[in-house]
Amino acid sequence: MQKAFGGPLELQKRIGSLDAATIAGMDPADLEEAFRTRPALHRFPGNMARRTQALCTVVAETYAGDATRIWTEAVDGPDLQERLLRLPGIGEMKARALLAILGRRLALELDGLEGVMPDYPTLADVDSAEALKAYQEKKRAYKQKLKAEGGSFDPNDIGKPKGR
Repeated sequence: MQKAFGGPLELQKRIGSLDAATIAGMDPADLEEAFRTRPALHRFPGNMARRTQALCTVVAETYAGDATRIWTEAVDGPDLQERLLRLPGIGEMKARALLAILGRRLALELDGLEGVMPDYPTLADVDSAEALKAYQEKKRAYKQKLKAEGGSFDPNDIGKPKGR
């Protein structure tokens, strides 16, 4: 996870910019090479390069290159959730995590935001090495329990009360 959070800085070093329009306009092969250069920026560098370029294209075209407009122009929590879900590569799980980060970490205030944010622990609650360790231990225990029961892992269920 720590590697993932360092990815944008390393990408900037490799291509010279994190500007959405710049990345959107890059030759896809050049961007993929930047992701593949060792150490690779992601476990699946080709796929992540395509996803990054698709996301940057939307940010460049829809939000004039300013990703903050995704949340600063949202009228309320449900609108923000929909804006996030319309972004390439953002599904329910990532949208929930982003909502939690914006609300809990960045103190974004929007009517109805609490109603769309997860009410269980997420990475937005990790603020120290100890909190990260505790979160990862809960996640491992949850995965082991599901495996023993023959179920499948849903990270959205970590910390949720049974029956939700």
